[in-house]
Amino acid sequence: MAIGKQVTRRKFGKTAAAPLFASASALGLNGATPASDRIALGVIGIGGRNRRNLTTFLEQKDVRVAAVCDLFAERREVGKKMVDDYYGNAACAATRFHEEIFERADIDAVLIGAGDRWHAVLSSLAARAGKDVYCEKPFSLTIAEGRALVKTVQKTGAVWQCGTQRKSNPGYKFLIDVVNSGRIGKLHAVRLSFGASGNWKRNAFAAPEPAPDPEVFDYDRWLGQAPWAPYSAERVALWRINWDTGGGSIADMGPHFIETLQWARGDEMDAPVAYEGEAEYRAEGGINNIPYWYEVRARYADGLRLYLDTGAKGLKFIGDKGWIFLSDTGGMQAKPDSVLQGLEPPDAHYLIQEPHMRNFLDCMRSRKLPRSHAEIAHRAHTIVHCANICLRLGRPLRWDAGNERFLGDDEANRMIYRAMRAPWRV
Repeated sequence: MAIGKQVTRRKFGKTAAAPLFASASALGLNGATPASDRIALGVIGIGGRNRRNLTTFLEQKDVRVAAVCDLFAERREVGKKMVDDYYGNAACAATRFHEEIFERADIDAVLIGAGDRWHAVLSSLAARAGKDVYCEKPFSLTIAEGRALVKTVQKTGAVWQCGTQRKSNPGYKFLIDVVNSGRIGKLHAVRLSFGASGNWKRNAFAAPEPAPDPEVFDYDRWLGQAPWAPYSAERVALWRINWDTGGGSIADMGPHFIETLQWARGDEMDAPVAYEGEAEYRAEGGINNIPYWYEVRARYADGLRLYLDTGAKGLKFIGDKGWIFLSDTGGMQAKPDSVLQGLEPPDAHYLIQEPHMRNFLDCMRSRKLPRSHAEIAHRAHTIVHCANICLRLGRPLRWDAGNERFLGDDEANRMIYRAMRAPWRV
């Protein structure tokens, strides 16, 4: 059976010679998946978020993690140890070069969690190398690179899933069913709260320091497509709150909640047509240059109002008969009480991620589109980027979703793109 369509993909059970001696696990006995039918996975990025992803993939019986990649030697060692300890051997390869992952003909898919500036670039390289991809969000720094990634995925036929795991969370499905059942009446507003940006209180100035040995930490490669800047440990630690390498809490949390909103609306390709808002930035300057407080007000063509802010993480759907709120940690509240009367909300904690990964693995075999495929993810990310551009310019914007252009604003349209540092591209 072939997992993928591309000729570079490994054909399971077709070419490998049978070993003289094989374990029960390798033969598929005792409920195990035969080795010939397992999906071989490479992992790029061994930070905290992707370690959780790696743990879940290790627990899938039809997956075999073959290699890990990270630019920090310490993280490479952590990733290799996680894999080797789980399997009880020392077979996992560890490298700082993603090219070594993509060149391996025996690897079928890659798990990517390497920082916002790298996600679209690595996804594109992986798809062109014949690999399927499970990629953490935000998967793009700009609207343009998101659209470019969609085109690459469509051209190569890769199965690509965004790591917006709430899309497969039963609690989020319950939330949408309540909203669409009419229990809160006609939906007229949605408030999505993403929490204050991490480390926003830090007055961060990146004083240049000598760069580490690349074998210990490859800083130049870490920068990726971002403009070159002198090394500093502060710059590396606070990458998410620097515009060159991240997009703050809107970009970090936005794709999760916006995909849910689009799902509830029944049109995941739609987008607001107008944006306005306010933000506060640190007055001192430095590398901490994303907003630490903001409110964005957006409007869909049908009149639905969307609010994005820094309140406690969660989603609030507001109708003309009541409202329902889902906390990011799974708690659910509603007014009036009749909204949830007779219902038992399932657990909706954000750490429920196995169903989303199973959807990806199942789609690798069926070649169907996964729940958070590239086009859906791009549409949600586009709303995120429009909100950030609105805040940075400090003025209202109008958006043409069909042409992916701002109306009558050349400066805003220039922010759809960013120059990418050679040789990286999508």
